[in-house]
Amino acid sequence: MRTIVTTALLSLLVTGTAHAQTAGPDDAATDDIVVTGEKSRRTVQETMTSVAVVTPARVRQENIQTIQDVYNRTANVGETYGAAGFTIRGINNAGVGGGGQADTATVYVDGAPIPGNALFGGPTDLWDIAQVEILRGPQSTIQGLNALAGAVVLTTRDASTTDTSADAHMLWSNQRDRTFSAALGGPIVTDQLGIRLSAERRNDRGLIRNVTLGGYDDALQTLSLRGKLKWTPLALPGLDVQASYNRVRRDGGYLYDYARTDVADFYDHRISTGNVRGRGRVAADIAVLNAGYDIAPRLRLSSVTSFNRVSSHALADGDGGPVDAQRIDNLYRFRTWTQEVRLNYDGPRLSGVVGGWAYRRAGGLDANNRLNIATPVTSIVTQLRSSGFPSPTATRLAASYAAVLPRISVAYTGAQPQLVRTAALFADARYRVTDRLSLIAGVRLDHEENRYAAQALARFTGTLPDPAAFGAPGTAPFLAVTAINRGVLALVANASSQGAGKSRRFDALLPKAGLSMDWTPDLTTSVSVQRAYRSGGSSANPARGLLVPYDPEHSWNYEASLRSRWFGGRLTLNANAFYVDWSAQQTNVFFGSSAYDYNTVNAGSSHLSGFEVEASARVAPGVDGYAALGHVRTRFDRFTVPSGSTASLDLAGSKFPYAARWTLAGGVNVRAGTIVGNLNAGYRSAVFTETGVTQASRRLPGRTIVNARIGRDMKNWTLFAFARNLLDAKYAQYTFQTGDRAILGDPQTFGLGAELHL
Repeated sequence: MRTIVTTALLSLLVTGTAHAQTAGPDDAATDDIVVTGEKSRRTVQETMTSVAVVTPARVRQENIQTIQDVYNRTANVGETYGAAGFTIRGINNAGVGGGGQADTATVYVDGAPIPGNALFGGPTDLWDIAQVEILRGPQSTIQGLNALAGAVVLTTRDASTTDTSADAHMLWSNQRDRTFSAALGGPIVTDQLGIRLSAERRNDRGLIRNVTLGGYDDALQTLSLRGKLKWTPLALPGLDVQASYNRVRRDGGYLYDYARTDVADFYDHRISTGNVRGRGRVAADIAVLNAGYDIAPRLRLSSVTSFNRVSSHALADGDGGPVDAQRIDNLYRFRTWTQEVRLNYDGPRLSGVVGGWAYRRAGGLDANNRLNIATPVTSIVTQLRSSGFPSPTATRLAASYAAVLPRISVAYTGAQPQLVRTAALFADARYRVTDRLSLIAGVRLDHEENRYAAQALARFTGTLPDPAAFGAPGTAPFLAVTAINRGVLALVANASSQGAGKSRRFDALLPKAGLSMDWTPDLTTSVSVQRAYRSGGSSANPARGLLVPYDPEHSWNYEASLRSRWFGGRLTLNANAFYVDWSAQQTNVFFGSSAYDYNTVNAGSSHLSGFEVEASARVAPGVDGYAALGHVRTRFDRFTVPSGSTASLDLAGSKFPYAARWTLAGGVNVRAGTIVGNLNAGYRSAVFTETGVTQASRRLPGRTIVNARIGRDMKNWTLFAFARNLLDAKYAQYTFQTGDRAILGDPQTFGLGAELHL
């Protein structure tokens, strides 16, 4: 394969050199990128929020396929394990302490919020994309729900009412990954009605060979279909209506797949031994209706209506071995409806947006699992000692019992339905006091009603130790083991519940204020402060069959920004620095009876600080590049837990999981006539995968990933070769607690691709 790729690269270079020419002066000009995630049309240089924007040009230049590729090439952003989640400024999108029902960051596709448990296989691939925006820092004033850490906004390519176009894309790699993409669009009625259709099919053989079942655990098939209509009636000038429908089907490995690390050369020869084929199936259907009307030259009324139906089925081998001991089988189903109406004004002094938002999400989890719970030896010793057994005798008897019953086998079925309804009013405005000084203000009034319920049935499926094996009937050991057996059955029975539900209501006032100063047309600084919010709810304790309420958490974000251009616009240098004070954090706390004896409480208070610096430049005709540096320091300051919790889980002093202190990304693009090339790299410093007193043992070292692409770019077509992880960095994304399994990073990959644009 490497010989084929090398030959292809040489042929592209040879044939392209004859056509090489000096780039013209137009190459030095750059268009301002418009940011839409804040509900107003402002350029990056006019946006004080720290925002990273990925354009279609960069997607092509770097052969970016998924949103995870974007995370790993963005300052202070990164994936967690597999494609299961991401962090923004060190904050996991599902929360840093594992607790809470709401997310801390949301991914939007054409205005529709995608449930967090579907992101590993939802509609986030980047074929036919118009723009990706990663908004770092709280977006609670504008986005509201689930935006305490930030937001990711994906906008797909619109239909055209004037021009007909067709695009196709094909990728093939030595890892037996095949992707075929196509799109077609144009006017149905010229200047009034246009359509665009796109599709993408991906087939990936996988990397992790299952030696028990045969085949590959992470084999993947996806199909994405999208249709968009655009209506701009001549009879109603100023009216713009767009409707879209996106259908995604994914059938592949579990949201993260483990490979054995207790075998030789495990990175290059990945195997698994599970007897259950891990699967992650996602079905997503998203419909969006976006309508806008220019009431006046500077005044626009908009409406965005979205509906999405998403289900994700996760099936995994819980123990990773050939014996059918544990099985995880979770089905998540959600239906989400949103309605937003907003009024935008863009005047010479005053600009901004006011609007209203309504949101309804219904669905939940259906679980059908087989679990093995470690026999709680410490609890047994404590009970025996309280019954009068001397400490040495209690310890020996508990150890003997655990030797016969090391694991408590449980069949667990449950349902956790939920309903969340939110209504909000919001406003965000800028007022130019002078030609250079602007005041910034915003506010959101947010009201949420949610209801969570839990119903579960737990059954003991193992064999209890025979008391007669420990002593004659009537003796103290016999009676003690009989009592322990009753305790084991009671422990399992406690996990059953009858479907109790709790309804909660929350109101939040989320203000924002700031100042912006235009020192010159190319140099702007600003400062801001805003409050962020994550709603409360109810948490199920699986071991006790309880539904426990918890309260909202809040943060105050203090931020300063710099926007600058130099050398006639050939160099852009932007920076943001931030400090966040976070209180009443929602964290899962364990209570000791088993690994499933946990629920969410408001236990944590923390702070984080850092910065992002990003630069892009036209180095020379036909040569441009970018660089981004991110730094974040996170720390739990206080951790106050209810009585009865496990003391060893005190998080005070620990860092956030997957919060890399340093991230660095950069890339360079070169064009010489028809030959185009790109080299890019991303670095992430060491991270901890867990929190608490054992955090030091859960450390992953830093990693650097280098990627490259070179091709021949003609008027309507492109042929190219690419490399991912060019230097073959060997790294893990997570190591299982026993140390014999890990989620491994992507290996060195070479491939060929072709594009057609008509």
